[in-house]
Amino acid sequence: MRPKPKSTPKAPKVPVPDRGHVVVRGAREHNLKGVDLTFPRDALCTFTGVSGSGKSSLAYHTIYQEGQRRFLESLSSYARQFLGRMEKPKVDHVEGLSPTVSIDQKSTSHSARSTVGTLTEVSDFLRLLWSRLGTPSCPECGAKIEAWSPDRIIDAMVKDHRGTAVLVLSPVVRERKGEYRKELTEWRSKGFVRARIDGVVRRLDEEIVLERYVYHTIELVVDRLTVADDTRSRLAEAVEQALALGDSTCALAFGDDGYRVFSAKRSCPDGHGGLPEMEPRLFSFNSPIGMCQRCEGLGDVFGFDESLLVADATKSLREGALSVFTDEGKLVYSTLSMEHLEVVAKAFGFDLDTPWQKLKAAAKKVVLHGSGSKTFEFRWQRRSAIFESSGMDRIA
Repeated sequence: MRPKPKSTPKAPKVPVPDRGHVVVRGAREHNLKGVDLTFPRDALCTFTGVSGSGKSSLAYHTIYQEGQRRFLESLSSYARQFLGRMEKPKVDHVEGLSPTVSIDQKSTSHSARSTVGTLTEVSDFLRLLWSRLGTPSCPECGAKIEAWSPDRIIDAMVKDHRGTAVLVLSPVVRERKGEYRKELTEWRSKGFVRARIDGVVRRLDEEIVLERYVYHTIELVVDRLTVADDTRSRLAEAVEQALALGDSTCALAFGDDGYRVFSAKRSCPDGHGGLPEMEPRLFSFNSPIGMCQRCEGLGDVFGFDESLLVADATKSLREGALSVFTDEGKLVYSTLSMEHLEVVAKAFGFDLDTPWQKLKAAAKKVVLHGSGSKTFEFRWQRRSAIFESSGMDRIA
């Protein structure tokens, strides 16, 4: 009696997952040998294993590549000719897979401008998402930013700035690097006389040299006038021209530091000014447009505690009220001395012999924080002397 042949064991049935899973069958890229797996969608999944086990081959060269290939094939033939073609990975079957995004591995950096988001490039995708799908709101009142018509812009100017001498500006360059020599010559040939460059109004017929690798803001001065009812038509012409040149954005400069932006695309309905069109760099802390102006995008603000600098508030500056001066009257880690501080005190009208607690707040601010925008003549002569110490000559 002949023995019955051994039956070939049947492969176990793989349960069909629901739509909440991604199914991979027969992955054979690189060192993968027919790998089958199922993992959930909309969840954080991690592939672990020893070096060479095929983690990257499975994640990057199989799952990611197949998702990208399907996405490119869904585009039109015209678009595909610019994007190239991705080869199908060595895999039998993949289902439940959406278009994928790959975040490459990078070495860490100790720069203050490098975070987990920048190293993994997650911030790039988030900035793109926010700029395309975000709904802007006014940072002052929280109202929804909406487009203003030219008539509404003119009405707001007349209502809020009546009787004020203003400059109607057209922002043509906003926080971008470059020398702009060709553009400045072109604007001058079109009849523009002045431009507000980095906050300073300059004539276009003078020599203007801008640093190539520094961010600049250039606003053409369209008109200079005093806002009033009888200048409304002139103001309307200036606003329309500024909007046309400035990509639907114009601005008013008035007084010493007065500045207000109006936008035909996005502007606050309560008159708190306009916002530029949303773009990815607006959400980048490494861009001058998107960074916090106080910390410059670094996340840290460095300063000092004034109370810790005051050694004895009952003493005067000359007597050593501040702990930053040595007993000889010199500033620590500096060549400045009490003699230099006397020049400052004379320029700002206070006395070094007055107790610190009796000095006015303005005088304390000058000593601790500087004079700010106010300038004064400050001269001194540094004397050199030769001292001999341990057989070596030192010049101080």
